[in-house]
Amino acid sequence: MNKRNVCILFGGVSPEHAVSLRSAESVLNQIDQENNCVYPVGITRKGKWVYFGGSDYSMLPGDIWLSCEANCDAMISPVKGQGLLLFTPEGMQQIRIDVCFPVLHGENGEDGAMQGLLKLAGIPYVGPHVAASAVAMDKTLTKLVADNACIPQADWLLVRSGELAAHMDSVVNKLENKFTYPMFVKPAGTGSSVGVSKAADRNALCAALYEAGRFDDKILVEEFIHGREVEVAVMGNDSPVASVCGEIDSGAEFYDYDAKYLTDTSVAYIPARISEETAEQVREAAIKVYQAIGCKGLSRVDFFVTYEGERIVFNEINTLPGFTSISMYPKLFGASGIPYTQLIDQLLDLAQEAAQ
Repeated sequence: MNKRNVCILFGGVSPEHAVSLRSAESVLNQIDQENNCVYPVGITRKGKWVYFGGSDYSMLPGDIWLSCEANCDAMISPVKGQGLLLFTPEGMQQIRIDVCFPVLHGENGEDGAMQGLLKLAGIPYVGPHVAASAVAMDKTLTKLVADNACIPQADWLLVRSGELAAHMDSVVNKLENKFTYPMFVKPAGTGSSVGVSKAADRNALCAALYEAGRFDDKILVEEFIHGREVEVAVMGNDSPVASVCGEIDSGAEFYDYDAKYLTDTSVAYIPARISEETAEQVREAAIKVYQAIGCKGLSRVDFFVTYEGERIVFNEINTLPGFTSISMYPKLFGASGIPYTQLIDQLLDLAQEAAQ
């Protein structure tokens, strides 16, 4: 059987660059290399594309891969059929790519931009396509889709970062009239909890708005939901399936970037500590969100389940969730009977299926 040529993209011009490197390290170490010929391509923080010719994938998280002697400049050609181009000392090498796994999180990787390039190139790719990626990346657009699909979610308001300098008092007054403290403040277009704050008073709210405005022109402010953080992994094209439910106990004020990647305070419970009936409702709601946005391949859908009454509240959807060794998406499907290596193969198969 001929091997499938797989391009693994990682890094990227995004605040989530470092997370992508850790995800890619795990994928490259776990992918079945007997049946797949792997071409790792890293994108630097400044946007340079580099083919990684080494075999020690533990180099990736420290950016040491940039100095590997086996590296060379690379690009995916937007011209359909040209595939991956490597610029070696001997000249340009053209490689057919059967499928791409963009292990990229956040801006320029998860927001439809990379998906658009791969579509132009005629290369099947893992994950939702252009429109679904763009909608899911913008939390305010996701909110509108969820509202239209009658999916319960936290109450919210949109704030523009351009309003803050001249109209901070009126913005804060409007928010205080709408919500009680604490409030959650999020950039509309980041993941991995980058730029997210929990504001307990007026001063903290002002600081949170300025912090979120560093990352996006659109800022989402939400009511606080007192409940468990429950996550579901979804996989599939026309007939998606949902994993068992998992629960995150952050061990902190909330599940922020530090709790996810820098500290060991968070604890994952798989299955989540909710009733079987509620777990099934969460799984059904996850598939409903996935289909309403038009996702293919994979996504992780996050909810709150209130402590009182186990009410389900949709939080957000991540179309290219973390794939690190501690990430919930592979752990949830692992608990559902699909080990990491098999999961990667299924996602690659779904990408090729969706392109037919």
